[in-house]
Amino acid sequence: MKKNDKTNVMRVLDSRKIDYKSHMYEVDPKLTGGQIAGILNEDASKVFKTLVTQGKSGQYYVFVIPVEGELDLKKAANAAKEKSIAMLKQKDLLGLTGYVHGGCSPIGMKRAFTTFIHETAKDYDKMFVSAGKVGYQIEINPMDLEKVIRCTFADVAQI
Repeated sequence: MKKNDKTNVMRVLDSRKIDYKSHMYEVDPKLTGGQIAGILNEDASKVFKTLVTQGKSGQYYVFVIPVEGELDLKKAANAAKEKSIAMLKQKDLLGLTGYVHGGCSPIGMKRAFTTFIHETAKDYDKMFVSAGKVGYQIEINPMDLEKVIRCTFADVAQI
């Protein structure tokens, strides 16, 4: 990978001396998370997607869950101590986080949001999340994410 191929996520990890491995794949808007896991030659349970929500209080929350799972809004609200949680509208994602749909990473958002990572991530020595750009993924130890973002591991998805 050339230096100019590094994403902001990779630069953040480099600056914190966090070990990671980067992966690139050809962008196709029709690709599902499960198909991306196949391209990475990994079990889909180790590949995570980043979802941004807003609680009834107006606070924003980030949830990192397995790509083939669904965010359980009731569990998510409970984890965030909110009455309810709703998914952020796709059109609002870039302005709030600095990321586009399909390239949203829990690392390096415009602002630091409370983040919940599905508890199954702790079962692995490596997990995959977006590197902040469509077609880029990073492989990282889940415990290393705690060194970079304010996060909690919780049961927040139906998998």
